[in-house]
Amino acid sequence: MVHPNDALFAGEKPYPVIPSCEHFAGNEKMIGKAFGFQKEKGPIFDITMDCEDGAPTGQEKEHAEMIVRMQNSAENEFGMAGVRIHDYTHTEHWKQDAEIVIKGAGEKIAYITIPKPTAASQVEEMIDYIRNTASKAGLKREIPIHVLIETHGALRDVEKIAALPWMQVLDFGLMDFVSGHLGAIPLSGMKSPGQFDHALLRRAKSNMCAAALANGVVPAHNVTLDLKNYDQTKDDAHRARYEFGFLRMWSIYPTQIDAIVEAMKPDHSEVEKAVNVLLAAQDASWGPIQYDGELHDRATYRGFWTIVQRGRVSGESLPAEAEKRWFS
Repeated sequence: MVHPNDALFAGEKPYPVIPSCEHFAGNEKMIGKAFGFQKEKGPIFDITMDCEDGAPTGQEKEHAEMIVRMQNSAENEFGMAGVRIHDYTHTEHWKQDAEIVIKGAGEKIAYITIPKPTAASQVEEMIDYIRNTASKAGLKREIPIHVLIETHGALRDVEKIAALPWMQVLDFGLMDFVSGHLGAIPLSGMKSPGQFDHALLRRAKSNMCAAALANGVVPAHNVTLDLKNYDQTKDDAHRARYEFGFLRMWSIYPTQIDAIVEAMKPDHSEVEKAVNVLLAAQDASWGPIQYDGELHDRATYRGFWTIVQRGRVSGESLPAEAEKRWFS
């Protein structure tokens, strides 16, 4: 039987289906704890090991080497850990970060996150350096790139950034973005409901999501600052998902992981329907079918296939037949 990726996305790059939660960890202790959470909860979230804010001043090289060691350790059971490198203004450090993590763990690194660009040209230069470093290291794979949209310049160039090679995720950086408005957006815009209701923030988030989705890139929402409030994190994730189209969100505290995954995963009934439609469509060689009185064809199949994959990566169990046909 023809696999959904081949039948529905022939000649195209399938939309990246990755976990809806991205958990940040800045030092060795926190990274170790994050790997422990992954073993406990399963592969339902990524871990971002932080070279930017995590590295003590003067110990940037040692910090990057520690991240390589953790990346290659047995603790990284699922291979779902990426790295945030230093920003463009710290030329020596971001290049050193890239060199160390690519040469030391290039086959295992899940993604590289680029923070604080002020222009698409900066991102392009950094991606070119990452690609060249990967080529020199003998890597045959693409390393997915995530870029933080947290400055006026990055938002202005967001369409160009989203279209760059190796792009997988655009992240919205709320705190730096609000700070960059020099008081025009009140500090209440860093929390809910202000972060969703202020006109400038609604515009910025909407524009970033639209640019990401138009270019086959995943839009990721900023953190909830109220660290230990499960309900607030879940509500923020739900608003981000269903009001703006975000498909991923940052976590900076263990409680937030479950809240984000729960709020952003597809409804169980949606996954169940999607599986049934796709199984029938595959039996019909991907021609049009009727299901429960509705007409379905390749247009709806593509949407259903995304729902199935997103459900599975969020911990939804699929019927044995679906697992056998599509994921074995």
